[in-house]
Amino acid sequence: MTTLPLRPVPPARRALLERRVRWIVAATIAYNVVEAVVAIAAGRAASSAALVGFGLDSVVEVLSAAAVAWQFAAPDPHRRERVALRLIAVSFFGLAVFVTVDAARTLLGAAEPDHSPVGIVLAAVSLAIMPFLSWAERRTGRELGSASAVADSKQTLICTYLSAVLLVGLVLNATLGWSWADPLAALVIAGFAVREGVEAWRGDACCTPVGALLASDDDGCDSCGDGCCAPDDGGAAGPR
Repeated sequence: MTTLPLRPVPPARRALLERRVRWIVAATIAYNVVEAVVAIAAGRAASSAALVGFGLDSVVEVLSAAAVAWQFAAPDPHRRERVALRLIAVSFFGLAVFVTVDAARTLLGAAEPDHSPVGIVLAAVSLAIMPFLSWAERRTGRELGSASAVADSKQTLICTYLSAVLLVGLVLNATLGWSWADPLAALVIAGFAVREGVEAWRGDACCTPVGALLASDDDGCDSCGDGCCAPDDGGAAGPR
């Protein structure tokens, strides 16, 4: 893959983007702490392995966001980029393990969740909030040239997918008694988390190595399967 140097970001703009990342990360951490407490409490009350697993996913998301917060707390965040990416990768792997174990327990009959109206509401709220946080961090990270911020935005996006999976699973369990629907879909999400963890560990967030998010049109962006490198508004290709 051919890469080009990042577009220079004026110091004033860079400072603004770094503050924005810190605010987005702080909001993500705050929401996920509340989400984890509610999900785990509701899961224990309803004997729902899916809800408890969702709460553990929120804990992993907090760890990932905390890694980015730690990076951007430094005077020169770029120096902490590689370590932050490794921490995010580990959080992806942890998420995959939690989801897989939870799904296997449910499929093997170790857990038979009761109906949980609180869980349904929580999943619906998360499904509305998480895509916005992911989009905001991804867009800011791309403009700033931060692979760790882009990788963390993918972690938040996975939380969105899990919210949808949880919501469908809880609704199907409540209406049709299909307790197997949630864990089956969760296994697919776990596989996706492993792939993203491998990319973050190698520094390949957004199909590029660390610090090189701007790829050529013919080699970089076209090979990005998830559209991460695609332009946002029909302008020039590459990150903004």
